[in-house]
Amino acid sequence: MASHTAYPVYEFHTTLESYQLHKLNQMLVFLVKENEFYRSKLTGITLPLRSMADVSKLPFTTKQELVDDQTQFPPYGKNHTYPIQSYARYHQTSGTSGRPLKVLDTKESWEWWETCWEEVFRSSGINKNDTVFLAFSFGPFIGFWGGFEAAKKMGAFVICAGSQTSKERLATMMENNTTVLLCTPSYALHLAEVAEDMDLDLPNSSVKTIITAGEPGGSVPSIRRQIETTWGAKLYDHVGMTEMGAYGYSCQTQNGIHVNESQFIAEILNMETREPVKHGEKGELVLTNLGRYGYPLIRYRTGDVVINHQEKCPCNNHFRFLPGGIIGRADDMVVIRGINIYPSSIEAIVREYPEIKEFRIIYYTSGDMDQIKVQIETTDTRVEKKLSSGLRERVGLRIETEAVEPGVLPRFSMKAKRVMDQRNNRITI
Repeated sequence: MASHTAYPVYEFHTTLESYQLHKLNQMLVFLVKENEFYRSKLTGITLPLRSMADVSKLPFTTKQELVDDQTQFPPYGKNHTYPIQSYARYHQTSGTSGRPLKVLDTKESWEWWETCWEEVFRSSGINKNDTVFLAFSFGPFIGFWGGFEAAKKMGAFVICAGSQTSKERLATMMENNTTVLLCTPSYALHLAEVAEDMDLDLPNSSVKTIITAGEPGGSVPSIRRQIETTWGAKLYDHVGMTEMGAYGYSCQTQNGIHVNESQFIAEILNMETREPVKHGEKGELVLTNLGRYGYPLIRYRTGDVVINHQEKCPCNNHFRFLPGGIIGRADDMVVIRGINIYPSSIEAIVREYPEIKEFRIIYYTSGDMDQIKVQIETTDTRVEKKLSSGLRERVGLRIETEAVEPGVLPRFSMKAKRVMDQRNNRITI
């Protein structure tokens, strides 16, 4: 297997753009020689690229292409550059939006993952003196595997919660004076519910930092505020994808997400025209990883909707800043009576009411019209009325609300599935 430096020092280059261009050309030349999937896609592209403006000449990569590749050339497809004997790690996507992708990493590219996660920890103020608790199942889904490896590498005390129940996890955290919790936003809220039943005083516990991933909630002010209040801890967001890598993290200002541009090239494009959107406009995040030769992705259409923000974050981090983090998923958006609806936008409003313990969004058809309903767990009828009024005012649509008994709606330890699509007998969770 050819050897590559996974993360050369950025300071060796005069500008970020020159560094990215160097790394991208290095990868493209290699892929044309060694990677069957991209050799075909890059046919006709003149290499090396002369400037970063030439990135727009490169073809996009879509998840469907990767799925089709693995279907046609099972089990791993042609985008796995090296012989199977060169790979050390197996992971797969969650499969929430289709057939799971199988993604392999070499020892080198797995070290690259660790490096990306070290940046997440540094930005969150985590160091070797912390006790890091990972509340996830450690299956083939990438989850917090990279965080586990990076925490070990930096010398922190690491506790894995694997098969424990929520009560057992809380007990273990308290007994071992955990300072850092890694989990999804939904699970942080659920653990707070369980802690209340156990009469645990979370705000006065040793947990001072929470790093969330897997859902947009960590960058949504109302959700972050609810989690920080119930835990008495500071929350930082992280974004990544099994097929792409750990590409983003929040900083001390907690206003959104920084893209780790030393390891990724980010574009924000109009989903229809595929042209760059203007400052302040929403678009699809398109990413290229620069250090994963065993499973490269060039101009990958993530399906994540973000805001193009050209001003720098007040924290002085010069990497691209995405205010509000991931706004939603392009494939999650539905049109109800002429209004574009993102589930994350509904959740942001629901989470402004701490009396609501859990919720669910239901799309359905009444007559010939698509409708939306939000079920909420609360015993306070006043909250139901306030939420209904708030949704109508801010979404611009009358949305039915329905109060249900506490404990009726499902809870989630990994990615939450709070949407039921029953329009014209379709049911998608």
